[in-house]
Amino acid sequence: MRKFTAVLLCLLMTGSILAACGGGNNSKNNASGNAGSSNNPASASTNSGGDASASTDDIASRKVTIKIHYPTPDLTEMRAQEDDKIKRFQEVYPNVEIVKDDWQYSVNEIGIKMASNEAPTFYNTFATEAKFLIEKGWVADITDLYNNWEFKDQMNPVLQDQFIVDGKVYGIAQNGYITSTVVNKKLLDAKSVAVPPLDWTWDDMYNAAKGVAEPKKGIAGIAPMGKGNEAGWNWTNFLYEAGGDIEKVEGGKVTQTFNSDAAVKALDFYKKLKWEANAIPQDWALGWGDAIAAFKEGRAAMVIAGAADIIEPALNQGGMKPEDVLTYPMPAAEAGGKHTGILGGNYLVINPNATKDEQEMAFRYITFDYFSDKGLEATEAIIKDRQKDGKYYVPQLIDYYKEDSEFGQKAKAIYDKYDNVYKYDPNILALLDGKPEAQYGTQDYYGAMSNVIQEAFSKKGTDSKKQIEEAANTVQTKFFDAVKAE
Repeated sequence: MRKFTAVLLCLLMTGSILAACGGGNNSKNNASGNAGSSNNPASASTNSGGDASASTDDIASRKVTIKIHYPTPDLTEMRAQEDDKIKRFQEVYPNVEIVKDDWQYSVNEIGIKMASNEAPTFYNTFATEAKFLIEKGWVADITDLYNNWEFKDQMNPVLQDQFIVDGKVYGIAQNGYITSTVVNKKLLDAKSVAVPPLDWTWDDMYNAAKGVAEPKKGIAGIAPMGKGNEAGWNWTNFLYEAGGDIEKVEGGKVTQTFNSDAAVKALDFYKKLKWEANAIPQDWALGWGDAIAAFKEGRAAMVIAGAADIIEPALNQGGMKPEDVLTYPMPAAEAGGKHTGILGGNYLVINPNATKDEQEMAFRYITFDYFSDKGLEATEAIIKDRQKDGKYYVPQLIDYYKEDSEFGQKAKAIYDKYDNVYKYDPNILALLDGKPEAQYGTQDYYGAMSNVIQEAFSKKGTDSKKQIEEAANTVQTKFFDAVKAE
């Protein structure tokens, strides 16, 4: 999700990990954003084993300039972290000049950036964009750099494989997410609504949302995103849970598959939340940031996104306590079903127009703190600073490294030392079921479904089957038919 990732990058970059597809993901702005999450113990900087090679590799003696992906002006903490990374990187590579560029990836702008040769040497993007960027020739093939990197086998394949296509590597995972539901326990307690079991269902979600909702007080039981591509992104989780899918690829042709009973079932569930439970906000046209704000401000008991994207502002800006912020997998459609959520992530990719030296230095910069003790030290320093300021640190549910790796255990040991680190219920990991986003025409599909959802929320009694059929026809003829899949 673009939305998820951009915000994920923006909100959490303390060390993805998410925007949505109006964002991320992605991640949505991060979730994205929150793409480039600051909660990634290594996203503060990167190290490709470059320290050891600096004295022997000729590239360390040649003048190289790289334009780096840099946080926007409002993200003062993230900028401070990146500035620290730049300083440490240039101590190892004094031959490298670094130019800061705070442009944030946009599917509508990347083509212009590439055509005008204004794109950074590397930039952040989302899991959905892999095939698109590769087909357009807007990402460099970094297979050789990656294969020569000593830590490649410790990368989390769940995330990294999203940018490995036909055996070639086109990006480095920063962090990721499986879409979750975050619950405000305090609102449930105030209405004597039972906290749902972790292995919950659509019925459990419906009952909790209906029980908590107080429309006259402006409190929603659940705030599904209803504006922008993130609306389609949010809803797609329910499509997956109902057993549906977006598309199939055969013989170079992309064919929609969401004109299905599963899609009708998922849309009908949304309508129940709106028209029967009266559980969604009266002003339902919420974008990614609007939904997050509704949760943070106590106006919604449940929100769907990458968990850390919701939790971090709730704790650090909304004044909520960790015990009142519960992380759930997505609900299963029925008891015994899978808790399927969209698997997304934040990635750094290298500009193919850069020279070979620039590409290599970009790779070294990207990976400068990956798997390094300095990266963990930077993360611990952030945790301590937040502790002094009375704030919390929220790790990602899924990070760039394997959880059971030596580095993963080191990170966990640091988290366990501090009471201001948000702790996820360990039982959630066994329930999470991540399904990658579609690789072709994803944003076009999300946009079409967002229109369907807006109609369903604004007009009572719409025909779900007809709505889905019309959207499927539009997506197929306007978008999928134009795709030549490899």
